[in-house]
Amino acid sequence: MWRRAFQAERKARLHLSRPQCEEYCSFGGLKGGQRNETGQVIGEDNVAVPSHLYKVILARRSPVSTEPLALGAFVVPNEAIGFQPQLSEFQVSLQDLEKLSGLVFFPHLDRTNNDIRNICSVDTCKLLDFREFTLYLSTRKIEGARSVPRLQKVMENLKNAGIEPDEYFLSRYEKKLEELTAKEQAGLLERKPS
Repeated sequence: MWRRAFQAERKARLHLSRPQCEEYCSFGGLKGGQRNETGQVIGEDNVAVPSHLYKVILARRSPVSTEPLALGAFVVPNEAIGFQPQLSEFQVSLQDLEKLSGLVFFPHLDRTNNDIRNICSVDTCKLLDFREFTLYLSTRKIEGARSVPRLQKVMENLKNAGIEPDEYFLSRYEKKLEELTAKEQAGLLERKPS
């Protein structure tokens, strides 16, 4: 879920801005829904494991934009929750998160300003389903492939998962394949199976 929250932040950033946006973000962990409550610990040093994670996003299209700010605060459980819940189901008010965490976010923000918009009304906060998320991660793996066999492995893994590549994935794959093939032909890459 944490990865999906970051994905929603990136999606909101892309929606709010093309190409740049003014964004402030804060994130961290909560125990039992409260910052100082005792809970599970791990390791020899008894490092506390948060039961919940929070993220606060304050953004606008650009620093000079006259559009209202967009604000979203979210608290998600620190556990696998699958792909059905949407981020908006975990949205909380900024005041509630401040009470839970004992922190004050964006202290210079004029909280009497009625022009601050809910980030989920600016961007629906709809998260990707399993297929879309797998395509997203696979597309990122394409960019990191350093050999043709590794690139082919990305495609093989996607097909083994029963997911049909979309046009964007295929265009990135073909571009990377051309790039790696050209480098191999020029002798710039070693031909090692990976």
